[in-house]
This record gives sequence, structure tokens and C-alpha cells, in this order.
Amino acid sequence: MPQFADVILPLALPKPAYTYEVPDGLVGDVQVGRQVEVSFKTNRRYTGVVRALHAEVPPYATRPILGVLKEGVFIAERQLLFWEWLANYYCCSLGEVMQAALPARLRLSSETRLVLCADYQEGSVPLTEEERRVVQALLSQKKFGLLEVQKILGKKTVMPLVQRLLNKGVLTLQEELRERPRSQKIRAVRLAEPYRSDPERLTTVLDCSAAHEGLQRLVLAYLSLSRQRPWIDRREILAKAAATEKDMNALLREGVLEEYDPSSASVTEVDREAEGIEPLTEQQRQAVEAIGAFFAQKKPVLLHGVTGSGKTRVYVELIRKTVRAGGQVLYMLPEIALTTQMIRRLQRFLGAQVAVYHSKIGDGERAAVWSAAAEGKPVVLTARSGIFLPFKNLQLVIVDEEHDPSFKQQEPAPRYHGRDSALYLAHLWSASIVLGTATPSVESWYNAQIGKYGYVSMPHRYGEVPLPEIQLIDSSEQHQKGQMQGLFSKPLLEAIQKTVEQGEQVLLFQNRRGYSSVLECRTCGWTAICHYCDVNLTYHKQRHLLQCHYCGYAQALPTTCPACHSAKVVLLGAGTEKVEDELKIFFPKLRIARLDLDTAGTRNRLNRLLSSFEQRQIDVLVGTQMVTKGLDFDNIGLVGVLNADRLMHFPDFRSGERAFQLLLQVAGRAGRKHKRGTVLVQSWNIRHPVLQEALRGDVEAHLQRELNERQRFLYPPFVRLIRLQVRHPQEASAALLAQELAVVLRQQLGRRVLGPTQPPIGRIRNHYIQEIWLKLEKSAPLLAGAKSFLLQTVEQKLAQPRWQKARIYVDVDPH
Repeated sequence: MPQFADVILPLALPKPAYTYEVPDGLVGDVQVGRQVEVSFKTNRRYTGVVRALHAEVPPYATRPILGVLKEGVFIAERQLLFWEWLANYYCCSLGEVMQAALPARLRLSSETRLVLCADYQEGSVPLTEEERRVVQALLSQKKFGLLEVQKILGKKTVMPLVQRLLNKGVLTLQEELRERPRSQKIRAVRLAEPYRSDPERLTTVLDCSAAHEGLQRLVLAYLSLSRQRPWIDRREILAKAAATEKDMNALLREGVLEEYDPSSASVTEVDREAEGIEPLTEQQRQAVEAIGAFFAQKKPVLLHGVTGSGKTRVYVELIRKTVRAGGQVLYMLPEIALTTQMIRRLQRFLGAQVAVYHSKIGDGERAAVWSAAAEGKPVVLTARSGIFLPFKNLQLVIVDEEHDPSFKQQEPAPRYHGRDSALYLAHLWSASIVLGTATPSVESWYNAQIGKYGYVSMPHRYGEVPLPEIQLIDSSEQHQKGQMQGLFSKPLLEAIQKTVEQGEQVLLFQNRRGYSSVLECRTCGWTAICHYCDVNLTYHKQRHLLQCHYCGYAQALPTTCPACHSAKVVLLGAGTEKVEDELKIFFPKLRIARLDLDTAGTRNRLNRLLSSFEQRQIDVLVGTQMVTKGLDFDNIGLVGVLNADRLMHFPDFRSGERAFQLLLQVAGRAGRKHKRGTVLVQSWNIRHPVLQEALRGDVEAHLQRELNERQRFLYPPFVRLIRLQVRHPQEASAALLAQELAVVLRQQLGRRVLGPTQPPIGRIRNHYIQEIWLKLEKSAPLLAGAKSFLLQTVEQKLAQPRWQKARIYVDVDPH
């Protein structure tokens, strides 16, 4: 009897899977969850995943499966269920979920371009005859695709062989060369014997090295750091001691210090090393006990702890219990910027039991973490994409900063929310889940109030340090008195001066990057607009360019108006670059730096910036919302918010909630360790309710007001929202298609359909945009029926030849 396999392809296709015949020679090798090589369309090759096996003969001619990737990944049943839930809930194809889930080297296709790894040396890896022929061809041709491999070997199926060469480290993908995979090996340093057993002997070393200050500093730095953590990275001790590699090598040669790999330590050893960490405070102990009680009830837990309350120490305690019991932990953060500090904190307690997974690591590194998770790596620290990893025994999920909008994927599909998807993933594994934050999202707060989530509060800062003092500065009053100097009020400038004189650091928050956001002609009113998007071009002084932050279009700064040729062309608005520039005029002797996408676009640059600030090599750090998200520095005495009004005056029902969260989060960076910090907020409307709630730090009052307004006007969490976005190169066509869609949808859903309307930015990348919104009651059958009808309607419209240039995006629970 013939056997057939339904195969998921990594493409946005209407069918969830396509049926292929299993050749007799592959029966037994083809299994559900196994990767297989198949052809699609005009003999293009793809790595698919087997979704189901059956004997039902399809009513059309089928193609055979070409091969099985035995050294590829295996997608377990739970993962397939999770993929299907994501596709169904977020109204996308199963192929789009697969595309998002698998690193590039785990989803080979005809378009894949292969190159030899730069560090590959002939003879270093045992190769079969066929593998050797491919390598020899690459040595002369440098790069080629899978079709060339087929021709070289005279075989139809080559993906299993290519996968083996990738796994052996012989080949890499051309796209991976943009960011070479970096080794995560930790070069830890510790005392060598006999000094480790008898630290008193170090007195002799210090006396002998008195003539060499660098060696002395290294030994003292090691002793200082060793009291704080179980192991120390070589780079960390060099930075603290301000010593050179030459000094370190001298101590290693003399046998005072030695390098070792902490990843070889067992969990038991790590626990023993971590016994010296600070004990739980009474508040933290109560939180751990309360969370455990809710875990016993199988409830998700909302952990609401003020900034600096020690939530991370609570997480660590939960992680250690889970790892001791043999379980795995998924620790999710919204921003890659946060992983640097969090890696160090977790490694302090758990050594190298922690793997890191996010979009800024190389693809080879991503594939390695994927394999490590499948093999049972105890802790994975990740951004939202970590939900796709193949866990072996997931028992605890931590979603830190659960309120953060960065957990929502915007482009491309699936447009999933990391926090909400993690809740379903935990449900599939029967795992415990904690949602932690200092400023809960309205939805999570509501779920805690109605008893769907457990609720645990940590209202006090660690060490009983009081919350920062927030002061509002009336920009209007300052302007009338003539005390505004550029972007800065007089009280803010005085506070910056005083803070730095006291040896403390300053954090300034301006939620816009670039130098100026508008270039305008004062004669005729012309403004510089992007050629492809309906947005103003932002001026970046460092590059001396006007740039669009949506499509990347850039042009030179004109000296005269292109419309009327007037020379009265002025720059308006202020971004972080301008703030930094003006600050250097007021304080020329201060060390000032900027943290935004322009200065911290790569992992290395971001790490260097954060490290410099932590080591107090920077007096004032100016940044966008990257500086608000969980960064923990112990010497920030002052936080300044330059323009709070921009946070609140935005056409979105979440704008008040987001503004409140950003204000409290950035305020929480001040005075976290030893003393109370100060927060100065400049605003033209200091009586705004969001500012008054932030001034009091009254989270409950803010959330209750938001809930009342949303209930009155029917917004989440009281309804479900789905946004339908229609895009077309012609404005009239976009409007017509959106109108047709709205008419059909109203026939089924009535008043639940709102629009179509043009969004605030009506054109992006030369495509005009119209939006339709669905407001649906919280009913599972209604939601499922509406999604099914919506997808059917969209598919029917796009199948019409006149709409072949149109694009329609469905966004469930938009943020």
C-alpha cells in the first residue's frame, strides 16, 4: 500500500501542508516531525517538515519525497501543535510560522548559497568522497547553490549531504557572512593551586609584585570580584583592574591565576559556588512562597515589583529550584539591549548553564542554541523568538518586563505576541509561568483582578532605598520666564551640574533619534518628505543626511528650498543627537554619550557603550526608550525626561498606558542601590492625568482609570481587536479594495467592522494604506468564526487578477 506524507513548506501558502508520496526506499525513514527534501513549483527544492503520514490517495498526481535529512532537526509533536496554534490564532500560514521558527541553516532551499567556512583547513574534518568533491569545487568556485551541488554529484537529492557539511563546520551560508557566528566560550579566571586552597599565600605575591602596579591591581581586582560571584570572566577582571593582557599573561605564567571553562561545572557545583550570594530579603522570600502557591494551583503569576525591588533575585531562586529538579527554563526579555546585563547576572548564579538566543547572534550560533535546547540546556535567555526553541523538559517560563510592546512581532508574519504565545507554550508543557514587571499592562492587570492570574506584589525597593523623587517642570512657565535654554530648563541644567559634581551619573531620555525631525522652509512652508513614505525625513548630523526611518531612503541636506529657492530653510524638532550636541555646549568638560539605534546598532557597540557607562567612564548618557528597559546601574543620581508630551499625544488607545510605563521605567533607573534618586520631567502640560499619576507613582489609580475608559469605549481587555491592513501601489485601488472588503465583512459581522480609514501614515515604501478594524466580543466561537471568514474573504479577493498587486495583512491583538 502506498504511503503519503503531508509536508509543511517554509512558504506563505494557502494550504497548511502539501501531500507527497513516500518512495519505498524511504518508508520508515520518513517520520512525523522529520525534515525532508521536496520539490515545489518548477523543481525548486525546499526543506519541509512532515506534518502527518497516511495512506489516503489524494485526487491529484503527487511528487515523491526526494530525501530525508537525518542530521537535520526533529520537530516534536508539542512543537507542531504550537506552530498550528500560532498559525490559527494569528491568522497566518503554517509555512510562515515555520519560516520564523527555524534558523536559516535549518531550512535549506534552492535559493541557499553555500560558501566554505573561512577557518576550514583541508584534512581537519573527516569527509566522504562526495563531501570531498563538493569542498574541492568550492575551493575553486568560492560559492554556489544547491543546483550546482546536484550537477557536481549527479544526484537529485543533496540536502542531507549539505546539512552534514554545515554540521561539521565545513560550509556556511552566504547570508551568515553579514555577521559571523561568534564563539560563546567563556574565558574564566581563578586562583591556581596552592593559592586557591590557601589564599594567605597571596600576601607573598602582592609583596613581590609591589614594583609592578598592574599585577597588584589584577590580584586585588580578582579578590574583590570573587566575593561577588562564583566565577569571573577574564575580560571583566582586566576592565576592573585597568590592566593589560600582558599583565594577565604574567600572572598566568607564574601560576598565580589559571584559566578554566566554567561550563564544565555541574548544576550541583554551581549551586555550591553560589552559596555565597546575598540571601533573599523578607519581601523576596514571601514573593517566592506566594508564587509557589499559585504554581500549585496551575495559575500564571503576575509579579508586580517596583523598579529595584529585586525581582531578578526572585527569578533566580525559581530558576535554581527548577534546574535542581531537572527542568528547563525559558527566560524572555523584550529587548536585546537587556541581555548583556542579564547574562552576567544569571551566569553569576548558574555559570555557563545559560544559553542566549536572539536575532543579533549569528545564524550558526542560533542553530547551536537550537540544538542545545533540544538536548536539555537548563536555561535559555532569549528575546521573543525563544518561544520557537525545541525544549526537552520545559518547566518554567519567565516573561520579564511583560508590559513591553517589543514583545509584539510587527513584520513579517506571524505577527505574534511573545508574552501571549509564551502563556500558550507553558500550557502545552504544563509548565509554570511568571509575568514580571514594575508597570503591568492593562490586560495582565485585569486578568489578575478577575482571578485568572495569581498576583504577587513587591512594593519596596531592595535595601529599603526609597523610590526616586519625581518633579514636574512646567516648560511653558520656564519659557515665559526666559529660563529655557534650548531644550533644557534651568532646573534641569542645574541638577545635571550638581549630580556630576557629587560623582554620580545622569540619564537623559528623549524618545526620538536623529538630530531634527523636520526640515522646513520659513518662506513657503515646504518640508522635506520621503519620496516613498508619507513621513518627514529626519536629519542625522553625524552623517549629514536626511533619512526616512521607515524605508531607509536618504538624501543630502539642501541649502535652499527646492520649491521657492529661499535660503530660509530651518531644522525643527529635536532627537537624541541634538540633545547630545547641545549638552556638550553647556557642559564641555563632561563625558557625554548617546544610546540609540544609531550608536548601538550591533551587539558589540551596544556592549561597549553599556560597559563604559557601568564603569563610570560616561557622566551623562542620552538615549531613546532603550535606556528605560530594565538596565541596572548603581550610580545614577538623576534621570531627566526632556519632552514628556510626545509620549502622550499619539493617536492610539494605548498611548496613555505606554507613556505611564515609560515614565516609571525610566524613573526607576535613578538611585537604585544606595540612595534616593531624582527624576525631572519637562512638560508643557503638567496637569495631564498620566503625569500626575506618575508623579505619585500610583500604578493602581492609573490602571483603574485606563480600565474604566476602555470599558466605556470598548477596547481590550473587554473586546478582541483585529486590524486588517490593505496596501496597494495606487491610492484609489487601495481605497476601493478596502471598501469592497469592508462591505463583505459587514454582511457577516455587522457593526463589529469599523472603517476603512487611512492611518496616520498613509503611505509606506510607495504602497498606500487603508485599515479596517474588527471589534469582537470575547467569545471563542465568535473569534474563530470571524477569523475563518476573514481569511476566506481575503483569499478570494487576492485571487482576482485585478488585485494581484495588492497586499493584505491581518494583525490579531495589534499593539
